[in-house]
Amino acid sequence: MRADRVFAYGVTAGLIGDRILGDPRRGHPVAAFGRAAAAVERALWRDDRARGLLHTLVCAGGATAVGVLGARAVRSRPAAARVALTAAATWAVVGGTSLGREARAIGGALAVGDDEVARERLPHLCGRDPQALDGPAMARAVVESVAENTSDAVVGALVWGAVAGVPGLLAFRAVNTLDAMVGHKSPRYLRYGWASARLDDLAGWPGARLTALAAVVAGPDRRGAALAWRADAADHPSPNAGPVEASFAGALGVRLGGTLSYGGRIEHRAVLNGAAGRPVEVADIERAVRLSHRVTWLALAACVAARALVASGISHAKKREGRA
Repeated sequence: MRADRVFAYGVTAGLIGDRILGDPRRGHPVAAFGRAAAAVERALWRDDRARGLLHTLVCAGGATAVGVLGARAVRSRPAAARVALTAAATWAVVGGTSLGREARAIGGALAVGDDEVARERLPHLCGRDPQALDGPAMARAVVESVAENTSDAVVGALVWGAVAGVPGLLAFRAVNTLDAMVGHKSPRYLRYGWASARLDDLAGWPGARLTALAAVVAGPDRRGAALAWRADAADHPSPNAGPVEASFAGALGVRLGGTLSYGGRIEHRAVLNGAAGRPVEVADIERAVRLSHRVTWLALAACVAARALVASGISHAKKREGRA
């Protein structure tokens, strides 16, 4: 079976598995990677970029090596084994179902006016200071997190899986996890996490643009999504969250961004879709989750099609060389 078909069957099965099973409560591979990365950090940490770069290379390189070894182990096996490995890797690295469940749980608490429960659950989804947020601010935080994590937890992995198979899937998830662990601008990680943050920006670039494009295509307000992406994405401090959050804001007809609180640090960000959007309401959480699901399947179709086109082009080129 051709590699592009193995990829198509494997990632589709992996996404279906995530949709049915979600993330396990114990023993998740990403959690195991996080513990290993934390152990490497304890051994290497110094307040300098060189140590942080070494930490990134060791952790991301190790995850990539696992993917390479796994792919080699099944290279000569029947196609079913290669499909199964791709499916398992996809299920391990994507988190769309858990993202939707957490968002809906917070939305459910907000809908019945239980802000305290919502505050307790919010850290499962994003790094905001929940005590500094009222109900509408928490709803906005959830919609922003759904948008950003659709790219980080799903689409970005699919893109790199299309590029590099199982090693690409694992490498992207490793880089994204490292950024979440050490890539933020705290005194401890400002230098040490620099390499992880920059690598995550590079790795996330294509997935973020595909996510934004899919939100334009699949959103309820296509024109609004396109206009917000073009007008406001560059005002976001993150080169990848900007297009994603702006396109989601325009697609849903809401305003995102503004004043945020992270770890006691206040950030004043530009408002996304400020001219045309309205304040986020609790009901918009469900709309954002549904849009996230549509974006996921549209991105899957795009990645499968792109890999098939590349494989077909390579096959035709080899045939022409053979005739020559």
